[in-house]
Amino acid sequence: MVATAAGAAASIGERAVDITSVQRHLHEAGIDAWLLYDFRGSNPLARRVLGLPSEGGSRRWFYLIPRHGTPAKLVHRIESGALDSLPGDKVVYLRWQELEQGLAHILRGCRRVAMEYAPRNAIPYVSRVDAGTVELVRSLGVEVVSSGDLVQQFEAVWDREQWAMHLEAAEHTRAALEDSFAFIAEALRHKRPVRESDVQQRILAYFRRHGLVTWHAPIVAVGPHSGDPHYEITPASDTPIVEDALVLVDLWAKLDRPRAVYSDLTWVGWTGASVPDEVARVFAVVAAARDRAIETVRQAFAQKRPIYGYQVDDAARGVIAAAGLDAYFVHRTGHSIGQETHGNGANMDNLETHEARQILPGTCFSIEPGVYLPTFGIRSEVNVFVDWHGQVHVTGGEPQRDIPALLA
Repeated sequence: MVATAAGAAASIGERAVDITSVQRHLHEAGIDAWLLYDFRGSNPLARRVLGLPSEGGSRRWFYLIPRHGTPAKLVHRIESGALDSLPGDKVVYLRWQELEQGLAHILRGCRRVAMEYAPRNAIPYVSRVDAGTVELVRSLGVEVVSSGDLVQQFEAVWDREQWAMHLEAAEHTRAALEDSFAFIAEALRHKRPVRESDVQQRILAYFRRHGLVTWHAPIVAVGPHSGDPHYEITPASDTPIVEDALVLVDLWAKLDRPRAVYSDLTWVGWTGASVPDEVARVFAVVAAARDRAIETVRQAFAQKRPIYGYQVDDAARGVIAAAGLDAYFVHRTGHSIGQETHGNGANMDNLETHEARQILPGTCFSIEPGVYLPTFGIRSEVNVFVDWHGQVHVTGGEPQRDIPALLA
């Protein structure tokens, strides 16, 4: 099938790729083409951008969107209809030699193309194309550059419907947090046993009642367990929640609707009548780091200057380092949020990766610095959405300002 309009929007299911918009961004970036590639679902970013099902197909395909002109498809004869939903001229291969010839044919005239690749694998979330395929493209005299910011533009940027669904999900995640702490406080006051798993199941039941879904059960961690950033409850680890302990609750969920996006929040509470000074001190540092990160984003957009994920991480990490606690801040400051809890936009990271992608209008991410000590850990997580006009919104209600004493 050959499309007659290079600027057409094409889709399977819920999302369309706007070829004209892609070409405009290629022109602005000085890139000749975007070469999207997949083999047996190895590149979910390409499939999402093109509106293809997440699964399906057993042969390699390429889809080239040039800066000017008509897109091109390269597909195997057995699955020659794999990209028929997309506009463009089709080249069919059978033998591997024909694949290489076909690739050279669709790339003719291109000198610089974007692929799901990151130099030195600096941003592994983007690096979906294997090294051999990158070598093959380079062997044809083509420079391969990262499509990281293109992926953001067409995968991580929300529309207004998604923004509205996020706000609705944020109301529920905040309510579920408040309900979980009230549940713990009531159990302790009435001397009823309550375990980490009891709170976890209560949160999941709340989600079910209100039409929310999640990919993984929330984190409910008491005492030393809160010092493990990715603590998981198991039958062996499930611990009673007792008085005078710190409890951390980290939960994430989205509406059970097509294209819904997540809300992801973390709060901490103290199961006693008053919060110890050391716990309050660490929380104050973490909250200040959170607020510094938010303000860094807000100032950049107010001043209309670009800001990158690593700079936000540096801002939060600097506050914690100044307090002498940097050795206990062992993860990035935040992650992209989308249809998955960890989305495909820029992360707030200069620890695990050097996140050099720019924060784009229309994207959402978490800000969640933490300090994890042997006896307790504190994380304060909010979600930040930068709208299409550069306004910065913190969602999920007012950020946590102090640790509630649940038995006060």
